[in-house]
Amino acid sequence: MASFERVSPALKEILLKLYRAEKPVEIDHHLYEFGSVEYHVQSSAADPQNNYLSISTPLLSQGAMPSYGLSSYSTQMVKQVCSDAVEIVEPAKEGYQLTLKINFARIPRGKDYFKVITQISSVQAVILCSQLKEMLRNVNSQDTSQGMNKPIKLVYHPREPFYVIRQPQKITAVFPLRFKEHSDVIIATAFFQELMDVGSSEKWAKAPPCTWSPIPPPELRGEPLEDLSTNGGFVSFEISSRHVEDKKLDKTVWSLLNFYAYVKKHVKCTRGFIQRRMQKRLESLVEVLHKEKLEEKEDVKFKAHAECRYVGKLVRLSKPKNFKRRCRDLTRKIMQIRFRIKIHGFRRFHRRWLTIPNFSSPLQYTKLE
Repeated sequence: MASFERVSPALKEILLKLYRAEKPVEIDHHLYEFGSVEYHVQSSAADPQNNYLSISTPLLSQGAMPSYGLSSYSTQMVKQVCSDAVEIVEPAKEGYQLTLKINFARIPRGKDYFKVITQISSVQAVILCSQLKEMLRNVNSQDTSQGMNKPIKLVYHPREPFYVIRQPQKITAVFPLRFKEHSDVIIATAFFQELMDVGSSEKWAKAPPCTWSPIPPPELRGEPLEDLSTNGGFVSFEISSRHVEDKKLDKTVWSLLNFYAYVKKHVKCTRGFIQRRMQKRLESLVEVLHKEKLEEKEDVKFKAHAECRYVGKLVRLSKPKNFKRRCRDLTRKIMQIRFRIKIHGFRRFHRRWLTIPNFSSPLQYTKLE
């Protein structure tokens, strides 16, 4: 769909370059932008004051509007863009819907020139808005020649069509939503439900009522199946006469044209926000685990150091005692081996009872010589 900026930045840069050029510039440049938009800028050194800008843009509707060229209402809206410096060339150059002749000599000098060139750079947005304004400006019209309750398919981008249904006293705009990722469907569904809840509150009672449904609304009955096959459901806005009064018409039209862009931006920002929160949460958890691991290592080192000190102290304290005890035991064993066992009173008992008596034999033997 249309972008958020009405002004084409590339076209604006080229026009400013031509306007500020001190010498005549020969230029023949083609610009291509999103939505199959093409600009053709021509400037001749022989005629530097007259520059030509041709614009090719897809028509918003192929049913209610001419298949080629602009309607009278769109042409009138373009003429209101700096009419003194811009002139519409009839017919337009081949392959383009509109050709403008820009006379830089008629653009006022000073600070106003920047504003004028900015308005010229937004001509494509003016054409796009004028087509939808022409549908919405007669909400209360009783003319049924254009077909009451008949959906009008508006295509600005092939993958992003939407429908406008004229009904008594109101116009309904229906947007089929499609997403590539399943996570985008979940985010968008939550967004649409929140949009309905906020829209039904008293604070936003003046805003167009918004409804979301996973199935096509009854107004789209009979439309091709490929246009109704979506995974994001259908969002509908009911536009009444108070939403298209005076300056509100331009705001309402621009909001409808940018609805797809708003939804995509919201989904993208929400997904990025969730990813950043998850990344931040993951980093905090990793930091906690890392801190806990460091504390465990410090506790293990402290306990190991304390145990080493205790064991060393215990060894230092117990080693002399064990050595002395072993020395005493060894000395005692040596003494037991080296000396006889002494029993108190045993010597007296030995002399009295264990002394072997001397016997004299009556038989005497004579030694033979």
